[in-house]
Amino acid sequence: MPLHPVLQAALDAGKAANRPPFYQGTVEAARAAVDAGAKPLGEGPQVHRTETLSVPGREGPIEVLAYWPDDAPQGILVYLHGGGWVAGSAGSFDALSRTLAKRSNCTVLNVDYRLAPDHPFPAGLHDAEDVLRWAAARRGELAHPGAALMVGGDSAGGNLAAVASLALGKELDIALQVLFYPVIGDDFETPSYREFAEGQSLTRGDMQWFFKHYAPRAQWSDPRVTPIHADAKGAPPAWIAAAEYDVLRSEGEAYARHLADAGVPVESKTWAGLGHGFARWFNLVDAADEAIDAAAAAIRAASGDKAR
Repeated sequence: MPLHPVLQAALDAGKAANRPPFYQGTVEAARAAVDAGAKPLGEGPQVHRTETLSVPGREGPIEVLAYWPDDAPQGILVYLHGGGWVAGSAGSFDALSRTLAKRSNCTVLNVDYRLAPDHPFPAGLHDAEDVLRWAAARRGELAHPGAALMVGGDSAGGNLAAVASLALGKELDIALQVLFYPVIGDDFETPSYREFAEGQSLTRGDMQWFFKHYAPRAQWSDPRVTPIHADAKGAPPAWIAAAEYDVLRSEGEAYARHLADAGVPVESKTWAGLGHGFARWFNLVDAADEAIDAAAAAIRAASGDKAR
């Protein structure tokens, strides 16, 4: 089906304004664009409580924005924002984090992990793993002593969530990994990369630019950079959303098959008419809102709260 008209209008406006792709700009410009893009997308709902936490990490403190949906959350979701490992912030994903907390009835920990190229691989991954371990040890404070621990993210944050799930899934008993259009592989000639090399909100050149900032080329096939190369046996159950108009669509679909082939329970869907980054558009795009509802339902089910 055609790209959703709201998303098409945003693309057209960018072209009319001669907005350059990420790979033609600077790191600072990419960060400014991702952060500035949050405000026009609207706000998230009010939640019971929010708090800025400082989580001790192996290489220094990690700032986390925490959201409690009510005084009896059923689970804990560690959320890792998108932005190509280079851009994005916990603040620019505040509305999405609030919405996931409210709809899933889980405490959401929105992680301000370190960004490349200032802090290249594995800095952001270390932060993700350290927050997961910290949350697992504090279930009673964050939700309740038996609360399910889950991890999620979008795009590069989905990559970090997937890799952390593989690394810590057995150690921490992660109940679910929630992946919105995750970065999974380093093959830039997949069907979706060929189809959407240019012209969408994320291009092939953009992804290659992000990769170059994140890790040396020799490390791109490391399973801790691209989990399609990992042995997925024993990974936590997964919920995966790909977008029809996205260079990352093929690898998201391939990762769902990779996990299933390894015996991992997987629920996956390619959302028609949507493009990369759709998760933040839930206030403006009906299909994106439906995808957030579907993710929240999966999180509720994994937390044992099936009645809501």
